[in-house]
Amino acid sequence: MAGSRLEKFGTVFTRVRDLMRSGVIKPSEKPVWYDVYQAFPPKRDPLHVKPHFRPSTKKQETVPEIFYREDEVRAKFYERYGAGRPLDLAKSNFVSTCQRFVDKHTELKSRSELDDSALFEETGKALLAEGVVLRRRGAPPVAAESRDPVLELKLTDMLAEQQSAGVDSKETVDHSTHTHTS
Repeated sequence: MAGSRLEKFGTVFTRVRDLMRSGVIKPSEKPVWYDVYQAFPPKRDPLHVKPHFRPSTKKQETVPEIFYREDEVRAKFYERYGAGRPLDLAKSNFVSTCQRFVDKHTELKSRSELDDSALFEETGKALLAEGVVLRRRGAPPVAAESRDPVLELKLTDMLAEQQSAGVDSKETVDHSTHTHTS
């Protein structure tokens, strides 16, 4: 009966009854409920009624939006720092920078009573202390506060300083020789 539409034209009882009359189902194989249904039939025969749906009157089911606290932190992270490097899905134990940030944020939130913006900044500083460099969108990388300023000098700046120091020392030598000769 697969693919048949006969269930629309009769009840289960009438179909079993007709199968028994035709000999497809032997009287010894009849269902348990058959004798009860035959002795006490329902007052109204159950009929298959096709439901009529109008596409315009069908009410749209609204699925509630599900937001977790971590989602807000992730959104703020991506807004401030961007996506960063691509995810490496080949490694099963790979943890993205964003996930590290969310984990650290959750850890710091459980230990402190800071407001959200201060906690967000503290999380960035804590990750920087662990060696995770976060680059803000459109800005140079976040610099460590303990860095030596000598490391920040460029070669051209160093040469300019040496030249100006050499000119200053030459001027003082010339000035001192003029005062001694006069």
